[in-house]
Amino acid sequence: MNTDTDLESPLMRLRTLRRITQRELADALNVSVTTIKNWESGRSVPTLSIGQFKTLMKTLRIKNIEELPDSFAPQPIEDPPDDD
Repeated sequence: MNTDTDLESPLMRLRTLRRITQRELADALNVSVTTIKNWESGRSVPTLSIGQFKTLMKTLRIKNIEELPDSFAPQPIEDPPDDD
């Protein structure tokens, strides 16, 4: 069962699934590592140019815009479905 402290950033999840470091993503988007950390922690919201947005999708290997989360801020971690 999840508690209020069980939060995960969708951006961090996507980034780590693709084995991309914060530094690599920051360099690709031409932003600082601190900026990536702030997005992942929910301290700030990305304001990307169209070029940065395309780079983000390419870097994270996202083919469909629907794969992007509505927010990069930490979200409750969903429990896997029960095997009933």
